[in-house]
Amino acid sequence: MERVRRKRLWAGLGIAVTIAVVAGLVWFKPWALWVDETVNEALPAPGAPADVPVASPTTDTSSSVAESPSGPAGPVTLAQGTFISHEHSTAGSVKVVRLADGSHTLRLEGLDTSNGPDLRVWLSDAPVKEGKAGWGVFDDGRYVNLAKLKGNKGDQNYPLPPDIDWSTFPSVSIWCDRFDVSFGAAALVRV
Repeated sequence: MERVRRKRLWAGLGIAVTIAVVAGLVWFKPWALWVDETVNEALPAPGAPADVPVASPTTDTSSSVAESPSGPAGPVTLAQGTFISHEHSTAGSVKVVRLADGSHTLRLEGLDTSNGPDLRVWLSDAPVKEGKAGWGVFDDGRYVNLAKLKGNKGDQNYPLPPDIDWSTFPSVSIWCDRFDVSFGAAALVRV
C-alpha cells in the first residue's frame, strides 16, 4: 500500500513538474533569443497626385511645380536619435519623418536587438537613461504603444497616429510588454 502511494506521489510530482516546465517555456519563449526576424521596409512614398504633372525626358522641365505651403513635397526628417542598450544589446537609429501627404511615420533604421516575447515600439515622455536606471522608466509616465515590433533587425516604419503630438514624447523604446522592461531606447532630437 505504501509503495502504491509513493508511485502515485512521484507520478503526480512528475506531471506537476512537466506542466510547470511547459508553462515556463510558453511564457518566457527562450528560443526567441536565438531566432532573428529581419524586416527591410522602404520609407513609405505615396504616388504623385493625379493633378501634378510628372516630368519625362521629352517634357520641358524649365518651369517647376510650386511647393505646397506646408513645405517640401518629399519626406522630411523632423527628429532623430540613436539607440542605446538596456536589458539587451540594441543598436540602430530612429527618425520621425513627415511624408509628402503630411502624415508622420516613425522609422527604425539598422535596428539590431535581441528578439523576445511581446516586443513593442513605444513613444514615451520618459527621459532616456543609461544602464539599469533606464530599463523600466518608459511606462512610468505617458506613452503611446505604436505597434508590435515587426522584427528585431532591419529597417521598419510605424505610422504615427494623427491625433497625437509626437513632439511631446521625446523618446522611443523597444519595450518588452511581457516583462515591463526596455530592450533599448533612443532620445529624439529635433533636426
